[in-house]
Amino acid sequence: MTTTIADTIYQNLRQKIITGELLAGEKLRQDHIARAFETSHVPVREALLRLEAHGLAQSEPRRGMRVSALDPAEVREVVEMRVALESLALQHSVQNMTPGALKEADDARIACDAAQKMPEWEACNRTFHRSILTPCGLPRLLHAIDDLHIAGARHLFAHWRPKWVHRADGDHAAIVQALKRKDAATATAILTRHIRRAS
Repeated sequence: MTTTIADTIYQNLRQKIITGELLAGEKLRQDHIARAFETSHVPVREALLRLEAHGLAQSEPRRGMRVSALDPAEVREVVEMRVALESLALQHSVQNMTPGALKEADDARIACDAAQKMPEWEACNRTFHRSILTPCGLPRLLHAIDDLHIAGARHLFAHWRPKWVHRADGDHAAIVQALKRKDAATATAILTRHIRRAS
């Protein structure tokens, strides 16, 4: 799949919003962004609309686009939705988990454990969760889960960055072991506990 300039702009701005480099309320100026990426306004507008669709930016009449505010009440909703949707996806994944998919999940787990800085760890953590859920083969469900991960990551960086410490994740290891045994009940129970604890 080819990456377009709009994809590059979206991914760059998304990461800056998630990590707090672009703060809530900050104006997303099309001119500045177009100059920074040496492109026209068309891909910039496309990227900004995608940010808005994912809840990361907000359009204001006659004032352009700004980074959306962080809503503390959103955290509980994100956690509950992640528990419900990721559990559903994992139950479908277990039956479709190939040796290749298991290796991908284990590699993602190892990379997550090896991460030394929070931005690297957060990206690896998202990759791990995506790797155990992708075999479910339900693209709409996976798309909704991706959105929840983005929302959750913003709150994680906003509230936990100063307290983050490097450590191996025992839950990730236990989930991979349960998947190897095709033990859906155990994998789902660990994942549910893991999401609630991480929040």
